Parts: sequence; structure tokens; C-alpha cells
Amino acid sequence: MDRLKSFLRDFSASAVVAGLIAVVVAYAGPLAIVFQAAEAGHLTPVQLSSWLWAISIGGGVTGLYLSLRYRAPVITTWSTPGAALLVTGLAEYSYADAIGAYLFSALLITLLGATGLFSRIMNRLPTGVIAAMLAGILFRFGVGVFSSLEQLPALVLPMVLAYLIGRRWWPRYSIVVTLVVGFALSFGLGKLAFQGFPAALAVPQWTWPHFSFSAMIGLGIPLCFVAMASQNAPGFAVLRTAGYDTPINPLVTTTGLASLLLAPFGAHGINLAAITAAICTGPEAHPQPTRRYVAGVACAAFYLLIGSFGATVAGFFSSLPSALIASLAGLALFSSLANSLGAAFSGENRREPALITFLVTASGISFFGIGAAFWGLALGLAADGLLFGALRRQG
Repeated sequence: MDRLKSFLRDFSASAVVAGLIAVVVAYAGPLAIVFQAAEAGHLTPVQLSSWLWAISIGGGVTGLYLSLRYRAPVITTWSTPGAALLVTGLAEYSYADAIGAYLFSALLITLLGATGLFSRIMNRLPTGVIAAMLAGILFRFGVGVFSSLEQLPALVLPMVLAYLIGRRWWPRYSIVVTLVVGFALSFGLGKLAFQGFPAALAVPQWTWPHFSFSAMIGLGIPLCFVAMASQNAPGFAVLRTAGYDTPINPLVTTTGLASLLLAPFGAHGINLAAITAAICTGPEAHPQPTRRYVAGVACAAFYLLIGSFGATVAGFFSSLPSALIASLAGLALFSSLANSLGAAFSGENRREPALITFLVTASGISFFGIGAAFWGLALGLAADGLLFGALRRQG
């Protein structure tokens, strides 16, 4: 009862909207990769619906538990780079082999979290390099706001103006104002096409795994690697950059266990979120950091709602104008991007490694199926080690 009273006292509309925006961004963008992978693997509609149910429920349950447990906006979601790997992986391996690889990957992630190995690695990373990696990830979202001007200026420019006006007079509700203006303009411009979405609950489907050595090595290990390097590491960076000292080991262990339980239903991996987490950890969610956990709870609740309806609600999100999503995401991340850049380059003597990390991550390069976030971190650490001789945390 005391926890409920505390939550109601901390509740705010801005935090709920931040959670909603995080879910809109998650479903309107990365979900398209899941559909591509499902098509490549010739999954049935029932298998696809089960996959959407599993990753949504997994993100919702773990995010709800962790946000309430640690009173921090811990956002969990599915592995976006993992889904990108599956665009080719599901074409090469059978679905049962892929499920076995999911389980193998989840087991590795759980062990990394439970043994504390991931935490020990993260604690040796320089703060500037971590913040620069996050800034590089967020950079393209900030640029995306103004790139969308060319696509649909009648929508994007008023949204930018609404955001600035909101920041000037109602800073807590600047994103709320932007969201309302964006949806109103999209409706007025005839860009909302909400039809053809039959309401139907998702039906989870169990698939018995087949443990193929080639699939575990060729798919399971890469899934683990990209989840840890491209999702959990940036997700951890988001929390630390926002000032939260939430222990990393329980977060990784919890998401790993959720992945193990939901893999037979199609979940390729549940992990910490980075982009959507930045939306919920910024001041737009609430000026007081101790009350931003409500955004994590709201985000989790929306995940649970959407997961219950599977592809039905996903179709709703995918019908939103791309310019609306890009602008909303970028504007919601402005503060987080500015904070990350400030943290990355605050130390005058260690700016070169941070700069290398930022530029490589922002470049979007990919080698061997591994994204720019990992390579930015790797090259930044190499530069830091070369210039300063040791990896150690620096403010």
C-alpha cells in the first residue's frame, strides 16, 4: 500500500507521455526489421504474432519490475541489432534451429550478468568514451528532425516551433505539446491512415527448439555479442549519463532470464534499451530524476497492452507518418543528446578518444554484422589506451 501511495504521489502526465513516446518510437521504427526477418524466414502469421507477443511482454514485465525495484526509468526492449541479424539468419537456419540459438544466446547473457563479468568490464570504461558512444547513437535522431523537413515541412516545422515554445513556457510539457501538435497536423494533412486493423488478442505459440551446433555458433553467439555491445552497453550508458547508479548485473541477469523463458515463443532477445531509454531518463519525463521511474512504468504498461494484441496494434504504429516519428523521437532526445555531448567532452585532457568514439558511432559503419556502437566503443578505448596507457573511469 505504501508503494502504491508513493507511486501515485510521483505520478505525472509528462512521465506517462515520455513512456508513450518511447513505445511509439520502438514500434514505428525497429519493428519494421522484425517484419523483414519474419518474411525472410517464411514465418506464418501465427508465428509472427507470437514473436511480437513475446518481445512485447518480455520488455513490459522486465521493465515494470526493474523500474519499480530500483526506482529508476529502466527501459527494456527487444534487440534491434539482433532482429537485423535475423533478416539473414532466419533465411539460413530453420525456425527450430533459430529458437535453439535464441536459448543459447540468452544463457550466455544470463551468465555474464550473474557472474558480474559484464559489470567489471563496464566499470573500467572511461566515462567520456561511454557518453560519446551514446551521443553518437543519438546524433542521427537529432539530425533526423531536420532531415524530415525536406520530406514534410508542413508537419515538421510546426512541431519544432511547438517544441521550442513549450521549452520556453512549459518545459515539463514541451514534448506533450509537440505530440499533440504533431498528431493534429498529421490528421489535418490526411497523413493518418487508421483503418484495416482487426482487434484480436495474440495467441502465443510454443516452438520446440532444435540445438544445431552451426546455428548456436553462427547465430547464437552473434546475437549475444550484439545484444551486449549494441544494447546493454549503451543502455547502461544512458542510465549512468542521466545520473542513475542502478547496478548493472541484476538488469542484465533479469533480461537474460526473461529471454530464456520467452525464446520458445519467438523472442530473440530481451535487453536494456538505449534510444527509448534516453527519452524516459531526460528532464522532459520529469524535472526531478527520482520521479522519472514513472516513465519506465508507463512504458512497460504500454508494452504489455500492445503485446496482448500482437500485430494488430503494431500495424497501428507502423501506419504513422515517418516524418512524425522521426521528428518526435529527435525532439524528445534533444536534452539527452546535449547532456551526452557535454559529458563526453567535459574533460579537456581526454577529448580525442571521446571524439573518435563519437565520430565512429555516428558514422553508422558496420563490419561482420556488428554495428557502429561497438566499433565506436572499441576504437575509442583503443585510442584511450594508446594515449593514456590504461582503461580507468574518469569524470
